Amino acid sequence: MYEFTKDCMIGIKEIDDEHKKLFDMINDAMVLTNETEDAESIAKNLIKGLKDYADVHFAHEEAYMKKINDPELESQVKEHKAFTEKVNDFKLDISSAEASKKSLNELLVYIVNWLYKHILGSDIMIGRLSSSNNETENTNPFAFTDKYKTDIALIDDEHKHLFEIIEQTNELIHANLLHDKYDEIIHLLNKLKTYTETHFSDEEALMERISYPGLEAQKKAHSAFVDKLVHIDIDELDEIDSHQQTYLFELINYLLNWLSNHILGSDMKISEYIKENNITID
Repeated sequence: MYEFTKDCMIGIKEIDDEHKKLFDMINDAMVLTNETEDAESIAKNLIKGLKDYADVHFAHEEAYMKKINDPELESQVKEHKAFTEKVNDFKLDISSAEASKKSLNELLVYIVNWLYKHILGSDIMIGRLSSSNNETENTNPFAFTDKYKTDIALIDDEHKHLFEIIEQTNELIHANLLHDKYDEIIHLLNKLKTYTETHFSDEEALMERISYPGLEAQKKAHSAFVDKLVHIDIDELDEIDSHQQTYLFELINYLLNWLSNHILGSDMKISEYIKENNITID
C-alpha cells in the first residue's frame, strides 16, 4: 500500500484531497489485482476511472495556478500532458492471466511513482514562487542565513554551497555583456546537479545511520528534485534569447525556493530528531 503522508501535503486543501483520492484509487486497484485473476476487466474499468479522475484533478490544479498567476503553470501543463499520454498509450499484456496481472501492476507502480515525483517536485511549489522573496529589498535571497542552519555541520556546509552555485548561475544569467555565457550556464547547471546528488547521498546516509523515520519521504523528495534538474530544457538551446532568459530567471527562482522550502520544511526535522533523541553526530 502507498501512503499519502504529510510530506506530500502542499497545504491547499482541494489539491491535497484530490491527491489523497488518487492514492486511494491506486491502492484499491492493487488490492483488486491481487485478489482476482481477471486483470483485464480491472484494467478496463479502474484505469479509465483513474485517468478520468486525474484529468479532472489536473484541470482543477491548472485553473488554480492560472488564477494565482503561478509561473510554473506551463511546466505543469506539460507534465500533466505527458502523464495522460503515457496512460492513454497503455496496452495490457493479455497473453496470459499472469502476464495481465504483471502488466497492470507495472502501470500502477508507474502512476504512483509519477505522482510522488510530481507532487514533491512540482506541486509542492504551487503558490510559493509567485509570493516568494517577500523579504526586504536589502536582503540577498541567495544568502545562507541562520534560519537555514540545521546545526549539522556537514549538511549546513553542503546547503551553503548549493546556495552559492545557484547564486553564481543567477549572476551569470544577468551578465548581459558577457559573451558565450551559454556554455558557462550549462556548466554551472551540471555542477549544481552533480553536487546536489552528492549532497542528497550524504544526507540520506546520515539519516540511515541515525535511523531517521522520515528517510523514505526524504528520498522521494530528493529524487523528485534531481528529476527536475535532469529534465531542464536548457540543453536544447543554442543561444540565450529573451524567451530563454525569462525561462532561466523562473528556473533559478524555482531551484532557490524549492531548496529553501525543503530545508525549512523537511531537513529541520532531522535536526529536531537528533536533539530529541540525544544523538551525537561524529
